Amino acid sequence: MEKMTFYEAWIEHDYNPFISFDENGRIITLNNEAQYLLGVVTPKKIFNLTKTYANISYGFKTTVIDLSFKSFSFYAITVGYLNNKEIGIKLYKKNAKKFSSVVESGEFVNIYALIDLCISASNVNPTNIKHIKIFDPTFPEIKLRIDEFTKLINKIYRSYIKSKTITSKLTLNTGEYINCATKKYPIFTLQIKGDTRDEEYEKSIEDISTKANTIIQFDGDKTILSSALISK
Repeated sequence: MEKMTFYEAWIEHDYNPFISFDENGRIITLNNEAQYLLGVVTPKKIFNLTKTYANISYGFKTTVIDLSFKSFSFYAITVGYLNNKEIGIKLYKKNAKKFSSVVESGEFVNIYALIDLCISASNVNPTNIKHIKIFDPTFPEIKLRIDEFTKLINKIYRSYIKSKTITSKLTLNTGEYINCATKKYPIFTLQIKGDTRDEEYEKSIEDISTKANTIIQFDGDKTILSSALISK
């Protein structure tokens, strides 16, 4: 397999869907997030959207638009092309909640090991759940309120206990930051998705998320956790 360039890897791990098409609407490239999107909408519909909002002449055009496909909601799209052979679209996810501040407290921890620990803990009782992990491999050790964060992740996995497959996706939100005093921190997202989500856990998950210095969103069969990436 050919090794991705830095820019290809960046797009692959982007929190927002990206797809490029040839002139006949056949997909040339797409990132991980776009694969989830194409599970609920056809490539033809996205291609038609791309053509509708493209510049009349070559170049790139960003349009603010209220767009929804089942559980996916977007607030803007960028369409770009430099020739007649390839055209691309990026769709920007809508976030219902935003950070107003961040508290710089906690301990530094390996987030991969912490999530693995929570996955192991969720499988203490005999289950046939298959866990799929899609992790950005570039995360440094980050500062978290470990006890609260662990309780939060455990509670989220518990809400998917009736699922056959749970997918955990850890990504950095490209271009998104939270200011704290004179510092600016990037934001990361842990998206957990299963076949069946027990909504009765929502209130307790939201309560713990506040103590864990995170924001939680429930989007159909997905639970999306966002937090500041505070590294050494």
